[in-house]
Amino acid sequence: MFARPEIETPSGLKAASVSTSIYSGSNFRTSLPKLYTSPVETIFCPDPNQGLYCQLLFGLIQRDEVVKVGSVFASTVLRGIKFLENHWQELCYDIKTGRLSDWITDSGCRNAVSLVMKPNPEQADLIENICNCKSWEGIIRKLWPKARYICCICTGIMRQYTIELEFYCRGLPLVSDLYACSEAICGINLEPLRKPCDVSYTFLPNMAYFEFLPVKNERDGSIEMKSNNEDTELVDLVNVKAGQCYELIVTTCAGLYRYKVGDVLMVSGFYNNAPQFQFVERKNVILSVDQEKTSETDLFKAVTEAKALLDPLGLILTEYTSYVDTSSAPGHYVLFWEIKGKEGKHCKELDPKIMVECCSRMEESLHYTYKIYRKRNIIAALEIRVVKQGSFEALMDYYVSKGTSLSQYKKPSCIKSEEALKILDSRVIGKYFSPKSPL
Repeated sequence: MFARPEIETPSGLKAASVSTSIYSGSNFRTSLPKLYTSPVETIFCPDPNQGLYCQLLFGLIQRDEVVKVGSVFASTVLRGIKFLENHWQELCYDIKTGRLSDWITDSGCRNAVSLVMKPNPEQADLIENICNCKSWEGIIRKLWPKARYICCICTGIMRQYTIELEFYCRGLPLVSDLYACSEAICGINLEPLRKPCDVSYTFLPNMAYFEFLPVKNERDGSIEMKSNNEDTELVDLVNVKAGQCYELIVTTCAGLYRYKVGDVLMVSGFYNNAPQFQFVERKNVILSVDQEKTSETDLFKAVTEAKALLDPLGLILTEYTSYVDTSSAPGHYVLFWEIKGKEGKHCKELDPKIMVECCSRMEESLHYTYKIYRKRNIIAALEIRVVKQGSFEALMDYYVSKGTSLSQYKKPSCIKSEEALKILDSRVIGKYFSPKSPL
């Protein structure tokens, strides 16, 4: 868990991320010692790396008491695991000697650790034996043997992390317990043990006044937003129809009036009379060279098809993002992929033929309009740029340095920032292009 300092608006109002607001509340602070291993000092540590190190240290010290592992988003859980991969030896040394590493300089963290830290060579040796293995498959179950589930949001854009998470937790359920945004808590998952791809959220009508802007599905499977002019009729919560897609609109007690959240949802059913929704995608997260529109969902489906080619090679696609390169004509789609071996080690030299086939598979899986434009050479060949390990962590660090809360960080599906693009481009280790137009 990570909190960012409050900021002050030009008019003098206090503003903070929703997670920071929760962590600052008296109810949370009172219940914290009973529910979580992480002390409040580590949550409010201004340096996320120092805070994460200490939270992992507390989790390992109390490993026999842990029954749940989690964070707000699946990406943050994976960040914790990868951080642990790089620091487990140092953590074991701290537990063995009862002394905190010198690079942890935050006084709050050091004071919190001093209250519980004492030499425990036996525990350190046990953790060291677990971590010092060939494969980290099921490492969460091994380190925290009483853990019953992983709690984090695994729906929407976080779906891409489920395969890697399942590798690390091997058999533990991935539980997405609620659907919330900064504007309101919207719905809860009444069937928490369902697979992330099947999760629906039952809306809570007392949390805000919910309205819905109808969205229509095109024949090629893409989604088009209806015009939001004065003639567009919003649909009340009680009048939504099963199978229909909508953009979520909220009116809240805090003063938001018909605020467009930007999420596209599909009505998947009803619990009694309460509608249940599946998250479809974020609005306007699209790639477009000409007149075609490629949505977040389109991209996810194409990547899912292409990355299946990596499975027989023992490789995992851990992260991806995209952008449209218009530096030459015609423009083309660029995908940044970070790949690693299933044994938890860096992947060996990639087979160019396989990567070229991944490019082709992606293009074949994209929508009809894209394929037509490719055949007419309105769009150039799709490109995959493979980046070295840790590139997406560097991208996360960049956004956190700009004020994003680590607890609420969502990796962009499409890169818009020139600085973010430079971070990824500087770490490219291979470039591959689709050899032909899709059929």
